[in-house]
Amino acid sequence: MSKAVIIMGSKGDLEWAQRISESLTKFDVESVLYVASAHKVPLECYNIIKEEEKNNPVFITIAGMSNALSGFSDAQTHCPVIACPPSSSSFAGSDIYSSLRMPSGVAPLVILSPENAALATAKIFGISNENIRQKVVEFQEKQRQKLKEDNASLS
Repeated sequence: MSKAVIIMGSKGDLEWAQRISESLTKFDVESVLYVASAHKVPLECYNIIKEEEKNNPVFITIAGMSNALSGFSDAQTHCPVIACPPSSSSFAGSDIYSSLRMPSGVAPLVILSPENAALATAKIFGISNENIRQKVVEFQEKQRQKLKEDNASLS
């Protein structure tokens, strides 16, 4: 079973998480959502990661401001972690640095778009799941066709 585990730093991130979850369904990837702050309930985060990693998921972390969640999660698991911080104009967008700057040996991927985080997750699962791989290929072909149609409409 291909499953993404979406961990939000707070319930305020739910809309962002739902966008990811909805996009995952297009690729036949299941998802489960949790709220667990690495700052406030690190043991709960750890327990979620350790329980869920038994099924080799892709973890998608959503945390704004000071994003400890993504680095913390990545350091606890052998599974891929995708940081997808919600967009924010607060502090001139400097919140993103807490998702980008990681210590050595900690390497979550960072994808800013919820839909692209879902696509990257599907590509990871598609390596070993033919059904998901085919969904990704079909999605990409639709994207190419749309661009060709858009270009042709200009003539």
